[in-house]
Amino acid sequence: MLILLYAMVALGYLLLAARGWIMAGAVDQQAVARTADGVGHSGGFAAWERIALAAIWVLHFLLIRSDFESPEGVRFGFALALSATMWLAVAVFWIESLFFSLASMRLLILPIALLCALLPAWFPGSAALTSTGLGGNPAFEAHLVVALSAYGLITIAALHALLMMALDRWLHKGEVATEASTALWARVEQAVLRQLPPLLTMERLLFRLVGLGFALLTLTVLTGVVFSERLFGRPMSFDQKTVFTLVSWFIFAALLTGRALYGWRGRVALRWTLSGFVAMLLAYAGSRFILEVVLHQV
Repeated sequence: MLILLYAMVALGYLLLAARGWIMAGAVDQQAVARTADGVGHSGGFAAWERIALAAIWVLHFLLIRSDFESPEGVRFGFALALSATMWLAVAVFWIESLFFSLASMRLLILPIALLCALLPAWFPGSAALTSTGLGGNPAFEAHLVVALSAYGLITIAALHALLMMALDRWLHKGEVATEASTALWARVEQAVLRQLPPLLTMERLLFRLVGLGFALLTLTVLTGVVFSERLFGRPMSFDQKTVFTLVSWFIFAALLTGRALYGWRGRVALRWTLSGFVAMLLAYAGSRFILEVVLHQV
């Protein structure tokens, strides 16, 4: 049953991602509706694609649940953390796509979700939560859901930032008909970026995601203090996970403060967003990867 779930989730993400790339490469430049800044809205999800992605998302949830509740007890490693994060990121993307033309984003999200969904098959993690007595604790599970929700939102924000950087570079580069512009990759790049909303719309959406992700990250830090005291007898244990989580929190706090007080935007905001995402990624997934894969400690 578990192998079948892995196969169905992987095949589903693969087919939808492949269709996205095929559609992006087939976009006719004259068929794109222009906006004021030269970027248009084109297509989006077909109804059947949206339904298919929702079905794959449900299967991905069942896969995560099966990996989480192993026969040896409740387990949670870096691979399962990445899988759950991308599962939430897909959900956020699905909801976003109802209101914005974000078909291009699936070209990044779905391949990453495919890879992360398969990772627990090779790196299942350990049954560490059972040994702490926190497995099955409703309060701890709520803390875990909040933390993963923060990770999912910030992951989507980081993907937004990457697309915005590519879009900004493309707009400044222009559409001069050079030899390079006739290359297949250049044509696909144009087709992909043409499907994005205007930069200002993307920027507003980026800060909404960062703001909500920061609120959940703050709640994660506060609830983490409670469980740290229960596990280690002190409010905060300054291990790698805690340090990078706090670094990420301060980066996003500085970004939102700079936005409110000084109007930070553009490339400055994108760099801060990506820096905060990297710190957040190192907080749990990075530390568990080192322990499980590099040091072989569970």
